[in-house]
Formats: sequence, C-alpha cells, structure tokens
Amino acid sequence: MVPTDIFIYGASGHGKVIADSICACGNKVAGWIDDNPLADAMPWEQFCTLYPHALIALGIGNNAIRATIAQKIRDKGYTLATIIHPSAILSPSVTVCEGSVIMPLTLINADATIGVGCIINSGAIVEHDSHVGNFVHIAPRVTLAGGVGVGDYTFVGMGTSVMQQCTLGHHTMVAAGSVVIGDIPSYVMVAGVPSVIKKILT
Repeated sequence: MVPTDIFIYGASGHGKVIADSICACGNKVAGWIDDNPLADAMPWEQFCTLYPHALIALGIGNNAIRATIAQKIRDKGYTLATIIHPSAILSPSVTVCEGSVIMPLTLINADATIGVGCIINSGAIVEHDSHVGNFVHIAPRVTLAGGVGVGDYTFVGMGTSVMQQCTLGHHTMVAAGSVVIGDIPSYVMVAGVPSVIKKILT
C-alpha cells in the first residue's frame, strides 16, 4: 500500500499525538498548518496557495475550535482525514465519521457510532450501541457502557465511567474521575461519584 501524505492542522501537543498515529498507520505527515506565528508551521492562507488539494487531520484538542477549523477546511474543498491507530480494536459494525481520531489501545464495540471530528483518546472504551455526537472529546481511560449517548461538543474527562443507557447532553463537561449514573442535561459541568451538577455553562 502506498503511504498517504496527511497534513495536520494544529501544531500543538495534541497534534504530536495525531502525528504518531498517522505514522503508526503507515502514512506520512506531509506538514503542519497553524496560524500561530510562534508555531513552526504554515499559516492557513499560505497552505491553501501551495496545496490546493490535500488530506488534513485535525490536531486540535478544544472541541469548539476543532469544529470551526473543520468547517474552514471543508469550505475550501479539502478532505478531513479519519485516523484510527492500528492498536485500536473496533467491531466491524462500528461507524466512524470523517475527521475523527481513534487513539491507541481504544476499544469500540458493536454498532457504536462516532460522529464527525471526535477524539476517542488512549485506552477509552465505547461499548455496544453507544452514540458519540459530533466534535466530542472522550479523554483517556473513559468507559462508556452500552447504549450511552453523548451530545455534540461534550467533553468527558479522564477516567470517567458512564453507566449503561445514560445520555449526556450537548456542550456538557464531565470532570475527570466522575461516575455518571443518570442522564445529564446540556450546558452543565458535572463531577463526583456519583456525578452531580456543579456549574451551568453558558
């Protein structure tokens, strides 16, 4: 198989991890895009001039910024790369949408769906029939039990466990180490064992 050249938008720590996954898949990092003048990367406008056709991976951890950049990429006609690390285990019935990244040692079981532009981070488990919305970040060692729903733009912190059939709303934040035993509304931050609402997000 001929390696695919992939550019990474976001010259950050998260971008480095994306680069490792790209290389682990046997592909090549063709270059970096970032508008931060301190970054060792090409600004977006320069990139568009030099590379009118390219495959671009999202190297940005923040959900909202990642969504904005993804839209900018698609508006210019570029393709978003979907990266699945070879150590990840995915059921054949799993759906992973464009622009998402499945990190090392993850497990995603039967009929789970991963939306557009998601991060399923190292060692996370997404059980059967779960649905992860668009531009979600599932942090390392999170466990989503069977039939869990996660709304768009939600962040689930490291080591969190979400019990089966629970639904997390949109734009919600779950603090690291939480245990979610019931549905969580949109635009809140929750924490604790069991998790409770700590803050309303606007």
